[in-house]
Amino acid sequence: MPEVLILCAHRPKRSPSQRYRFEQYLPYLEQEGFRFTFSYLLNAKEDKVFYSKGNEWRKILILLKGVLIRIKDVFRYKKYDIIFIQREALFFGTSIFERLAYRSGAYVIFDFDDSIWLADTSPGNKKWEWIKKPEKFYRNVKHAHCVIAGNAYLADKARPYNQNVVVIPTSINTDLHKPMPELREKQKLTIGWSGSISTIKHFENLLPELRQIKDRYGEQITFKVIGDPNYKNEALGIESIAWTEEDEVKQLNSLDIGLMPLPDDAWANGKCGLKGLSYMACGVATVMSAVGVNKQIIRDGENGFLIWEESEWHEKLSRLIEDKNLRFRLGMAGRNTVLEQFSVSHLRQSYLNVFKNAQPNR
Repeated sequence: MPEVLILCAHRPKRSPSQRYRFEQYLPYLEQEGFRFTFSYLLNAKEDKVFYSKGNEWRKILILLKGVLIRIKDVFRYKKYDIIFIQREALFFGTSIFERLAYRSGAYVIFDFDDSIWLADTSPGNKKWEWIKKPEKFYRNVKHAHCVIAGNAYLADKARPYNQNVVVIPTSINTDLHKPMPELREKQKLTIGWSGSISTIKHFENLLPELRQIKDRYGEQITFKVIGDPNYKNEALGIESIAWTEEDEVKQLNSLDIGLMPLPDDAWANGKCGLKGLSYMACGVATVMSAVGVNKQIIRDGENGFLIWEESEWHEKLSRLIEDKNLRFRLGMAGRNTVLEQFSVSHLRQSYLNVFKNAQPNR
């Protein structure tokens, strides 16, 4: 029975990147004979401290604890047939633990879903950005036997350093994420955004257009942010709620229109469309910036709307607000797109193939 050590930042079920990239495949892979051991850097208490503002000394201790965790891992590398690394082994800008994994005789799989060769630090840790050295990405990719990239753009960045690169899109468990249309039968129409504190800046870029929508439709509409319960915008009267695993699908289904605004920059071009896919899986009419992989996910006017110019937000949101049948049609077509191209059931064989092809060098 192949033994797999997973090196990642967060405990299971905490991080969207981990949940939607590999965690949801683990039960299936376990049925196929693989056994998994997690080694993560942050427990629940440390997580809150690490992504908050301030607490510098406590953050230093957390970082040092992470080094000790990885040193302990090095001494057990040889027990494992496969070492699976998600994004990076350590928050510091070193590749030593990836390199030692590669030399251990285990088969190393490196998985990533963002433009992680660029600096993009959470708001609470901007002053620590200098320790990350995102250029270590190129060394990490080199020290892997197989690289799993979330889209073709990311794969193209990895291939000059590793020829064994597989594209597996970020996927949705459509048995869990499914439409609950009864939650959309309410007096006010809800326009919403779901995401983390680090990406809410993309939502805020859309605020001028949303104010115009609010001025036009007034009490007919309401706005919701899922992910940051402390987020406030009095002009729009935004309802802000925390993300929880238990309520995620219900909250997504409370939206009539789901938003995924992105700037057209190098970081955003590496995004894998998770936000939009999660709306679409629930049958929510989805509007996404025409950036990166979004252009492959959405066929404009068929399974959602793409936004090429800022002025289109007002026009396309207005069409959706005024036409319930259009919202339903785009929502159901979006659901079908996820089922056919971006679902766990559709992609799990691709993940299994990567693990079955693993050949430990010992």
